[in-house]
Amino acid sequence: MPDTPPPLAPVELGAYFSLMEVAGLLRHAVEQQLREEGDLSYVQFQLLARLALDSPSGSERMTDLADGVVYSRSGLTYQAGLLEKAGLVERAPSPDDERSVTVMVTAAGRALIERVLPGHVEVVRHQLFAPLSEAGTRALGELLSPVREHMRAAPPRSAGARRRRR
Repeated sequence: MPDTPPPLAPVELGAYFSLMEVAGLLRHAVEQQLREEGDLSYVQFQLLARLALDSPSGSERMTDLADGVVYSRSGLTYQAGLLEKAGLVERAPSPDDERSVTVMVTAAGRALIERVLPGHVEVVRHQLFAPLSEAGTRALGELLSPVREHMRAAPPRSAGARRRRR
């Protein structure tokens, strides 16, 4: 039988629970705002924002999007399909690899992001940054950056082997 790892120290457990509670409360507030102002799920907003705000071309390969937003390939395909039906994105074969699919934000998708973004910023600022000083905000970023990099060092989820269903 493998050795049982030692339990989390009280300080680790406290930090873990605080992080999970903050993340859950923030996500709930963000999801509520996105539903009310744009009829978008959190994942749909992530996809549109990544394409409209982070991608110079307004397009990305589906696999890269799945890795970037930490979402399964099948789940992303479903969400992209919903966004495509709504006219917010278009999908096409990748020009670099015919096995890949590229998703592009449309003008309607950009307009929707522009409409919901001010409320999104307001919610994030109020929920996350209002109780912090500028130094506290900087410290939060400095604390979370190495953790994010550590977690991102593992192979992307979309590149991992698929599990077979029984």
